[in-house]
Amino acid sequence: MKHRRPRPRSRAIARAVGSAGALAVTLGVGMTPAMAADSTSSKPTATGFSPDDPEPKPNWAPENDQGPLTQKSVHPEALAANRAAASPLQLKMPDPTGPYSVGMVGLHLVDSSRTDPYVGGKREVMVSLWYPATSTSGHYQAPWQPSISGAHFLASRGLSTRQVTLPRTAGHVLAPVKTSLGKLPVLLYSTGLHSDRSMGTALAQDLASRGYLVVTVDHTHDANEVQFPGSRLEVNRMPAGSHSSDTLKVRAADIKFVINALGKISSGGNPDAGHATLPSGLAKSVDTSRIGMFGWSLGGAAVDTAMQLDKRIDAGADLDGQFFGTAPSKDLDRPFMLFSSGTHNRNNDHSWRTLWSHLKGYRVDVQLHGAAHLSFSDQEWMVPQEAALLGLSKAQLQQQYGTIDRNRAVQVQRVYLAAFFDQELRHKHSTLLDGPTSKYPEISFVR
Repeated sequence: MKHRRPRPRSRAIARAVGSAGALAVTLGVGMTPAMAADSTSSKPTATGFSPDDPEPKPNWAPENDQGPLTQKSVHPEALAANRAAASPLQLKMPDPTGPYSVGMVGLHLVDSSRTDPYVGGKREVMVSLWYPATSTSGHYQAPWQPSISGAHFLASRGLSTRQVTLPRTAGHVLAPVKTSLGKLPVLLYSTGLHSDRSMGTALAQDLASRGYLVVTVDHTHDANEVQFPGSRLEVNRMPAGSHSSDTLKVRAADIKFVINALGKISSGGNPDAGHATLPSGLAKSVDTSRIGMFGWSLGGAAVDTAMQLDKRIDAGADLDGQFFGTAPSKDLDRPFMLFSSGTHNRNNDHSWRTLWSHLKGYRVDVQLHGAAHLSFSDQEWMVPQEAALLGLSKAQLQQQYGTIDRNRAVQVQRVYLAAFFDQELRHKHSTLLDGPTSKYPEISFVR
């Protein structure tokens, strides 16, 4: 199956934040300057092959990670004319629900032992660390979308800063780690094809508020854009004909490298390429003996591949991601959660059925009814807020984001992810995983 051609964006951010990341442009109208200059028009995109290769291609296939619904025929000025309000629309992120404040720091990591498979040279990645913090006074909240490139990001969607104000996250940059909690279990996040790590911000900052150290990872040259220090921008460079199974191997190697970097932090070192300032108390708080991983779409498939490569990952959760390659055909003796949208599960995905039969440890398969593939990304809370400005009807929104209320969708995902990782990394059993409950009727268990 052919993956959708990516749309580059640009962004920049303060050194301490790293590249907090912009959401993949999913409903964009118009072109970015790079596209206008034809800097990416000939750039090949990856090709992935499903074990089933069903027709028509399901909405949970990797090619749909950026959302196929577009409004290209609508000119940005026409959209602007539709909004008469004097003040811009303030987008709001779902607030974290855990008991702790959240800190955040971005790091630039360079793997000197590995050659970048896409462009050569040393492999580099950007990551964001989200963690429970003590006092956040004096530490500014990291933007969900860097303010310098916010106007450009909005323009690529046919919007402007006069219409929309992008939100800030709950992550306070360089706030001290709450060391009274002791060592924190680690969770790693891998995002969808050609998207960046900001796609999982709502889930990441919530898990951090519950006492986890969450590391969101950008997979350079797979992501449409990754912003590095010094305003250096690296874009998607995946060659034509790339197989998703090969892409997953690269992602798995990235994750293994990031875990190694966390080990350096726990030993008192600083793995950042520029030796950027680390939050106070971080070295004492990294528990590499308790590591989980979750991901959305192709990032969810990367969880299994990464667990096959690195036995330090104790538990994994796949958010609506189709599997590729031989990884799902190999036995896995560690806990695994399958978490799907309302139209996807192992009943219609052979790759899920294959993996399920090879899961030899604890396994659970839950389905979020009313949700769509994009419901497991930050697009779920953002796009419905912009619907009127983007010219999207209720029917179009439901087609791409399902019928479930956006706030409810995020809430249910947070609760069940936390229940799974609490059980497997903290040994706190949750009855939520025992079976259906009237408190969350949207969830069903696939037996």
